[in-house]
Amino acid sequence: MTDAEMYRLLLALAIGAVIGAEREYRSKSAGLRTMIMVSVSSCLFTMLSIKIGVENPDRLAANILTGLGFLGAGVIFKDENRISGITTATTIWMTAALGMAVGAGYEVLSLFSAVIVMMVLAILIYVQEQIEDLNQARHYRIVCFYKQETLDKYEELFKTYQLKVIRNTQHKNQNRISGRWILIGSAANHQRLTEYLLNDPDIQELNF
Repeated sequence: MTDAEMYRLLLALAIGAVIGAEREYRSKSAGLRTMIMVSVSSCLFTMLSIKIGVENPDRLAANILTGLGFLGAGVIFKDENRISGITTATTIWMTAALGMAVGAGYEVLSLFSAVIVMMVLAILIYVQEQIEDLNQARHYRIVCFYKQETLDKYEELFKTYQLKVIRNTQHKNQNRISGRWILIGSAANHQRLTEYLLNDPDIQELNF
């Protein structure tokens, strides 16, 4: 092993560690060790392809990213209200690209790209939170006793709180009727609506 190869492996380790530490700090499913392994392994595979003399290095790069697909799928979760883990999955993909850039000898490019990644992860999250405070989508589910009427009255209530209905379904089961809505509006308006619904005596079940 040459000094240059050792330097590239250590640089890949450092880049993976910095990105992984940010993910670990936010308690994400792929944290410090995962990002280090992704970065170093991608760097090593790229270095080996150059040393072995693969005829089409682009095929190796494609195979590295394809092989990371199972990692990305493993960190994406879907619950009743939202899908989470997409940012971590794309971060894994980007960390592999950074490791490949280091392995190919583009150290400055990889460092500059790593700075951009950290800016997106550590700084833009606050911008994202501000945007979500102004306009966010939430799922609501309301269950009431059936009284020969639908739950359309709640849609009028949503408009009162300046929330836009983008999808709704209603379902009757024996003596109960349930409704599901996706509402878009500010966090403050969502909070005001939630407080009202929690104190509505006609509601038997409420999910939000």
